[in-house]
Amino acid sequence: MTLTLEKSPLTEAAYYILLSLYEPMHGYGIMQNVKVMSSGRVNLGPGTLYGAISSLLEKGWIISAGESDSRKKEYQITEFGKKAVDCEIHRLEELLANGKKITGAKQ
Repeated sequence: MTLTLEKSPLTEAAYYILLSLYEPMHGYGIMQNVKVMSSGRVNLGPGTLYGAISSLLEKGWIISAGESDSRKKEYQITEFGKKAVDCEIHRLEELLANGKKITGAKQ
């Protein structure tokens, strides 16, 4: 595990996975939660989900939180992962504010 806080943007999948893991959750639960949060717009397939989970585990942004009673592995966000989410929210707010300022879009 390597604790890193990159300056590059999070992928949409990684962002939604991190948000989902503020409560311990297994893979299928994450897929369902992301679908609900995005009003059905984002559907994570198993390959995308577990590839992202592997990367997030390596960065130290999530940890394995054990297994639920059905033997499904659960994951949970770490404090470092929460910092990554905070950085991404700040980045997205800046993008939105600049876009509205330049285009004159309604606040």
